[in-house]
Amino acid sequence: MYRVGGAGIRVAFLLAGVRVVVKGEPLASSAAVYAGNHSSNIDPPVLFLALSGLFPRVRVLYKAELRRIPVLVWVFDAAGFVPLERGRPDKSWPAVERAAEALRNGNSFVVFPEGTRSRTGELLPFKKGALIMAIKAQAPVVPVALSGGRAAMRKGSPLIWPATVRVEFAPPVVTAGLTVDDRDALVAEVRSAIEGRT
Repeated sequence: MYRVGGAGIRVAFLLAGVRVVVKGEPLASSAAVYAGNHSSNIDPPVLFLALSGLFPRVRVLYKAELRRIPVLVWVFDAAGFVPLERGRPDKSWPAVERAAEALRNGNSFVVFPEGTRSRTGELLPFKKGALIMAIKAQAPVVPVALSGGRAAMRKGSPLIWPATVRVEFAPPVVTAGLTVDDRDALVAEVRSAIEGRT
């Protein structure tokens, strides 16, 4: 399933004229949370593809609204992706716990802490759930800076235009020894690492 998905993304990008340039590498030694900025619908498949060397140990923490898409929800469930209901702490915390358990079992996660796409490309405030997940699992967080996505696919547009999308993996932020009380400092450090590269 991961091979088919990755091949499908590569073919779609080739046909659309989207070129992906990657700087740095994901962690090969341990599971991690890959936290990226989000300015375009093209960002998730770009980052997923950039992590193809970790397949099939890659999961996605995604907004629960996407479960309304029939075929997509079956694929997400089969892959072990975890839906997160934004604004519903009673339902989002069990999802964070499930994701933390998957991290402890050696599965890395793709997350977009802004929670929604930025219309301007400027970083939005970060939601804390995804990074609390990393703290609970004592897993490192890898800040990922994505640029060029808005040129390929603007918010509200279904069209994909030829463009170069760049992915930069920053050095990992260690969470070993941190507690949930350290979440704000972790959010600030990860956000700063991304902001300095976009």
